[in-house]
Formats: sequence, structure tokens, C-alpha cells
Amino acid sequence: MKQKTEIIDRVEITHQYQMVNGIRYHYAEAGKGPFVIMLHGFPELWYSWRHQLVALSKAGYHAVAPDLRGFGESEVTEKVEDYSLINHAKDVKALIDHLGAKQAVIIGHDWGANLMWIIPMLYPNTVKAVVSLSIPFYPEPRNPAHIRAWSKDKFNFFTKFEEKGAVEYEFNQDIERFFRLFFYGLSGDAPAGTIDKLFMEKSAGAKLLDEFPEPEHLPSWLSQKDLEYYVSAHRKTGITSALNFYRNMDHDYPLLTEIYKKGIRQPVLFIGGGSEAAVKFGKVEPMKQSLPNLKKVVILESCGHWVQQERAFEVNKLLIEFLNEEVK
Repeated sequence: MKQKTEIIDRVEITHQYQMVNGIRYHYAEAGKGPFVIMLHGFPELWYSWRHQLVALSKAGYHAVAPDLRGFGESEVTEKVEDYSLINHAKDVKALIDHLGAKQAVIIGHDWGANLMWIIPMLYPNTVKAVVSLSIPFYPEPRNPAHIRAWSKDKFNFFTKFEEKGAVEYEFNQDIERFFRLFFYGLSGDAPAGTIDKLFMEKSAGAKLLDEFPEPEHLPSWLSQKDLEYYVSAHRKTGITSALNFYRNMDHDYPLLTEIYKKGIRQPVLFIGGGSEAAVKFGKVEPMKQSLPNLKKVVILESCGHWVQQERAFEVNKLLIEFLNEEVK
């Protein structure tokens, strides 16, 4: 199918469009060498990996970053069940097969990390090693009922994302403001105490963007051009297909319970932000006990949720060191 190219930091990024698993899939790629695929989260795009595409290609790797199903320039399908983690995993496996890679290193962030965790269990012979950004591995898949009950009488992001039309309404009111507040509020640049306020103190009846701070100016890692890229892409697709990650959890849970019994034997690197809710309020220790080949856990202090964008230089260095040790 058609392709286009662009130059980022003197590296040629090629954009490809291919039919995989029955849908049109867009992916960006750069470099030659061992295959590395990077999976973005909510509400992101391939673009979240722009710094890694450049760095990994310069380090001698074939780096690929797709727009997941329903995001960016990949196809938006209508059924909620189309967006199950298992279906996303089939998309990724089909792309790996299309590109002719016998094995791949898989890197995931946010929901892309949740997706990444199941791929070595589903396709163990395909996966050489894995890297998670922000989301620790849990020995068992997280029970949706427990996630709903976690916040008790306070605001719960999960239940808000499940609520049909609620986030869509806020999103459509002002798409640029949505991304500006969402990126800034969950970053390490937000005022001290923001994460506690959003996850532990916010009232149950609040809107999604209530209590998110308004930045006086964008953080250094997010330019106006970057912001506009996200806004433009999501203006075309809307936000519903991205939210369908969350709206599939009840469907996914019993299937994942069986899949998780297989475990992960591949080498693992975990990188999280010290101001990341999944690190601060979640649990990193069970990951250390349940992954027999966990090589390293790195927590970047004063870094928030958008790890590979907020701290691109440090993340790139860690990724290349890990890849050089485990792949080359």
C-alpha cells in the first residue's frame, strides 16, 4: 500500500499502510537491524515514540511504531469488542509477520504496556525481550471489579472512561484543551500534589478534567507543534475508539486469566516515573517476584506518566543498553 516519508532529527521516518488482521494499519519505521516494535497507550499515537524511532535506528535497530487499531491513521472500526486486548495483540502479531521478523523486542507504554505484557504469553516464540514503560506487571490480570472499587468514594478514572459519552463530551468541547490539560496534569511538570489530588482526593461526581491544572506554558518536552499533531489526529478519529480499551475490560478479564497462567520468561526491563500513578499507588514488588528474567527496574524521579517523551534521552539510553545486552 502507499507510503510517505519525513525527516526527524536527520533520520528518515517512513510511514507505511498495510492490511493486517483485516484492517488498515499505519506504522512508522526507521533503521535496519534487529526488530523492535513500540506500542503506544491512551490517548496517544505512533508519534509518542518519535524520539525512540530516531535513537534506536541510529543505534542499529529496525524500529517500528504503529498507530494501534482505532488511533491516528489506522482503521477505526465500530464494534466495542473489536478493541479487546487479544484482538490488538493479533494486529501486532500480523504486523510482525508482514514485516518478516522471526523475533521482535516489544516495548509498550500505558495501555500499550498492558498489550505488550500479553504478547509473549500468546506468542512466546515471536518475542525476544520486552520493555514496559509506566505499567508494572501483575502476576494476575487486574480484576475490573477491583479497579472500580479501588477509589472507594472518590473519583475513578476507569469508571469515568467506561461511562459512555462522558469523556466524549468533554473532549469535543475543546480538543486542544483536552490534550493540553491531560498531558500536563499527568506529567512530572504538574504542580506538587497533583497526582494525589487527581487519584486520591477528587470527588466521585467530578468531570474528567476537573482538578487538572492549566499550564501557563507547555512543558519543554511538548511543543505546540507536538500538541497540534495529537489534536489533528484525534479530531479525525474522535476519542471513542481509544476509550474502547477500557470498555473491553470485562470481556477481556476471563480470557486474560487463562493467558496469564503461561507467564513470561523473556528478559524484561521496566522504566517508570516517580510521579506516575501506577508506580506511586500501584505495586512494583509483585513484578519482581513473578518475572524470573526481570533484568532491571528504573524509576525516574520527578517524571510523570509520559516517560518516553518527558525523559527521552534517559529512556533512549536505557533502551539501547538493554537491547545491546539482550539482542545483539
